[in-house]
Amino acid sequence: QVQVRESGGGLVQVGGSLRLSCTVSGLSFDDYAVGWFRRTREKEREEISCIDWIGTRTYYIDSVKGRFTLSRDNNNKTVYLQMNNLSPRDTGIYTCAAAEYFNGGVGCGGRHFWGQGTQVTVSS
Repeated sequence: QVQVRESGGGLVQVGGSLRLSCTVSGLSFDDYAVGWFRRTREKEREEISCIDWIGTRTYYIDSVKGRFTLSRDNNNKTVYLQMNNLSPRDTGIYTCAAAEYFNGGVGCGGRHFWGQGTQVTVSS
């Protein structure tokens, strides 16, 4: 059974930072891309970042480029999303998903295995 678990969400002030973690079990982790998605007031769901199976290629939406950094540790089956210079627009539920492949400039592709999500709240 595949399990995807997020952690690291919380409350932070404008301009602050958070690091989200996503741990995956139940599949061959280093065969999968991993993506982060979020639901905000403005959007039901958007894919904000994706990383390929080995960690050499990443994708970010424009609104987080230069502020968010995605990395992975295949030995520990964990992906990290470092979020800096946070703004209230970043408030939302952040969900991680293991995906069948990295789809270049459009994010993760194929079947996704989803986590439950973690809340990120940025206060002004």
